[in-house]
Amino acid sequence: MILECCKVAKAQRYKVIKKVKSFFLLCAFVPLCLCAFPSQSSAEAPKRIISLSPSTTEILFAAGLGDKIVGVTTFCDYPEEAKKKPKIGGMSNPSLEAVVSLKPDIVIMTTDGNPKAFEDKLLSMGIKTYVFRARTIPGLLDGIRKMGMALDEYEKFNTLAFNIETAIEKIKSEKRAKRAKILFIIWPEPLVVAGPGTEVDDAINILGAVNIAGNAKIEYPKYSMEEILRQSPDIIFIGEGKGMESVSSGLLKRLSNLKAVKNGKVFFVSDHLYRLGPRVIKGIEELEMHLNK
Repeated sequence: MILECCKVAKAQRYKVIKKVKSFFLLCAFVPLCLCAFPSQSSAEAPKRIISLSPSTTEILFAAGLGDKIVGVTTFCDYPEEAKKKPKIGGMSNPSLEAVVSLKPDIVIMTTDGNPKAFEDKLLSMGIKTYVFRARTIPGLLDGIRKMGMALDEYEKFNTLAFNIETAIEKIKSEKRAKRAKILFIIWPEPLVVAGPGTEVDDAINILGAVNIAGNAKIEYPKYSMEEILRQSPDIIFIGEGKGMESVSSGLLKRLSNLKAVKNGKVFFVSDHLYRLGPRVIKGIEELEMHLNK
């Protein structure tokens, strides 16, 4: 009798152990299945994008996402396709109503021109945002890659950043005869120049030249005639704008005795360096072309 009871107890214990093993195997198998077959509710790459600055608009187009852009600011005029996109107002005063009406999956903003309060309003309404924080050419590459991650398009944006980085390194590697002293005029009357922390200053440094306003205390300082004459730049660049040549004529007359003016080293250049995006390469190459003349 005792022997029979022992046999029964042993059989029951075996069944319990078998059930426990099966349970643990199931627990281990389920997570593997979930990894192999992701949930259908996982986040998808944004399909409707609004860009609140010209620089981010250019980056999006350059990365191949132009077809996903459903709204831009009135200042977004490059590339040509950007002009055809619905407008949501300016950079500092975008229309909340216009943005909401376009039903964006994400709104791309910048720390340079877009109000923080506007971002807060969007977030309070459940609208996703991404803030582009790059302010310099060296920071542009990381900023592009981070934007790509935010849009779940890292490969495209990484390729764009790599191409820009390669172009910059190529320019840096080129040997130049001397470190020319450069003055870059943003506006002639009143006289405002490009100082430290600007894309222009970065471009001048990449070219191995010297920005005579590079030690100023602010990004765009006002300069005096006396200071320009004292520092005597080798080359003067003047940012191109509507009627800039006529607006600058009076200033250049007052600087007629300056070495750069006498030697014909005054050049009106495009606005490529005014926007932190892919076109900064063209801007650097344009400065380089005049440096080599």
